[in-house]
Amino acid sequence: MMKMDSRTLAPWIATIGLFVIWELVCRLFAIPSFILPTPSESFATLWEFRDAIWFNAWFTFWVTLVGFAIAVAFGLALGVFIGASALVYSALYPILIGFNSIPKVAIVPVLVVWFGIGTVPAILTAFLISFFPIVVNVATGLATLEPELRDLLRSLGARRIDILMKVGLPRAMPYFFASLKVAITLAFVGSVISETIAGNKGIGYLMLSASSSFRVPLVFAGLLVIAVMGVGMYAIFALIERRMTGWAFRGSEATG
Repeated sequence: MMKMDSRTLAPWIATIGLFVIWELVCRLFAIPSFILPTPSESFATLWEFRDAIWFNAWFTFWVTLVGFAIAVAFGLALGVFIGASALVYSALYPILIGFNSIPKVAIVPVLVVWFGIGTVPAILTAFLISFFPIVVNVATGLATLEPELRDLLRSLGARRIDILMKVGLPRAMPYFFASLKVAITLAFVGSVISETIAGNKGIGYLMLSASSSFRVPLVFAGLLVIAVMGVGMYAIFALIERRMTGWAFRGSEATG
């Protein structure tokens, strides 16, 4: 119990310590707020502009979730398609790596030409930046199924689709749920990138407008909101991972 309590308290202590150090450094070195505001200034600005921040944060949140949902559906389907065949895995994996290497900020202007400014580019950017870890993890989970196990199942009369559905997919689920934690944080990055380049709403648009008028505390207030949303969604999917793949955790703890 003591060990679990320390693990629970550690992130809170580290976060509070970070804010305290940040506050002290800004005050000791008299750093102007238009360069680096203190946490207290950022939180005060967060409260002062709460209505505008709430409106834009909600827009960013639902846009991110829509893009993330598309990424989950597409990534799971593509991951199964790639991981089910060694030939397809070898053929498509380099293409995926090449696509993922392209900075998504360079794709946003193309999306604006195709779909205009606003919601659609933000959703697509969130999708494009977050589907890759899902595809890779699902494909890896399927591709790492032992050849000996495949041969044994086939000798027992199992068809290829039976092996995939009854053995491969359950074995890939820990990889899949682990990838969701990474993908949701990347989805927030994608939507905010799009909002700063081609948005008329959202936290990214709010931060860009604030920085253009040197209201840096408002920029940091937006950063805090993004961080809170990202950490919150990460925690939710970490809990889902624990619930859905508890058998994998128990197995690793038993062997360890």
